[in-house]
Amino acid sequence: METMSNSIRVQRTSQSRLKEIDFSNLAFGQHIADHMIVAEYADGKWGEASVLPYGEMTMSPAILSLHYGQAIFEGMKAYKTSSGVITIFRLKRHHERMNRSLERMCMPPIPYNLFEQSLTTLIDVDRDWIPTSEGASLYIRPVVFASEARLGVKVSDQYKFVIMTSPVGPYYSKPLRVKVEETYVRAAEGGAGFAKCAGNYGVSFYPTQMARKEGFDQVLWTDAKEHKYIDEAGTMNVMFVIDGKLVTPRLTTAILDGITRDSILTLAKEMDIVVEERKVSVEELIETHKQGSLTEAFGAGTAAIVAPIATINIHGKDYTLPPTSEGSIQARVKKKLTNMRLGLEKDNHEWNFTLR
Repeated sequence: METMSNSIRVQRTSQSRLKEIDFSNLAFGQHIADHMIVAEYADGKWGEASVLPYGEMTMSPAILSLHYGQAIFEGMKAYKTSSGVITIFRLKRHHERMNRSLERMCMPPIPYNLFEQSLTTLIDVDRDWIPTSEGASLYIRPVVFASEARLGVKVSDQYKFVIMTSPVGPYYSKPLRVKVEETYVRAAEGGAGFAKCAGNYGVSFYPTQMARKEGFDQVLWTDAKEHKYIDEAGTMNVMFVIDGKLVTPRLTTAILDGITRDSILTLAKEMDIVVEERKVSVEELIETHKQGSLTEAFGAGTAAIVAPIATINIHGKDYTLPPTSEGSIQARVKKKLTNMRLGLEKDNHEWNFTLR
């Protein structure tokens, strides 16, 4: 059945997969909701978006994204608040970051109206896929990739914009063991580390797999020049509590401008927590751990929100942190952020975009 929502054509699936999903046991990204958004760019402009049943797409093996890496994505979340209202967290900030990624990869920006209408229409169609159990949400994955079929190193003239959604539970089920990476590099300053482009994740797989074979969950990336300063964790920004202050590496072109990172820093300041955005050296972590002033470490990202770090391995030695308590800084900022998303606390920043 086809209908129109705003200016977006909606073609609903004839067979929903919703009843196949065990919402009490949601592995991250395992299940994709019934529908997806698809829009195409050609002749210098974006065409109209359509909601289609989720499924395979036909494309040539010569599309430029497969050969030269023009592909970016975003990661967002939608929630049902305590009153049953559907919200998307920080929609405008995600749109701005996506367009920065597109610009870095020489790809055309997505107009805000197209982005907003596509998201809201898709989520409205698949609203029953939004889980309501504790720690669960609807993960949203917009992706843009070069679709022009041509062999030859060039900027593509054709692109596809697709949005998928997935009901998800917590990303990590236990505190993490992380290893400071001192050989391999995720990104260098002046590169594309700040962009959510596909290649950034592809280059991270090998050292991460090696770390997992050694019993670690993730790596902590260090700077490309000296391996002296902490950049970020494998799938998220990283934060430390040193001398009671919330400390995180300052942003560079090698570090993703995390939206959860920004949200936590904003809320922490309002909670009278001292925040420092600065260089954090590997040696500082060693020394402050010895002194007992390094009391917390955690990752911050859309998927994980807040992921406690239990152990940091540096130069082959484990440095264990105290167990996370309800009074810890990470627990307090996570609770405030979660309550705001779910409508349990006032959203003073208007971060929640409400579906009408």
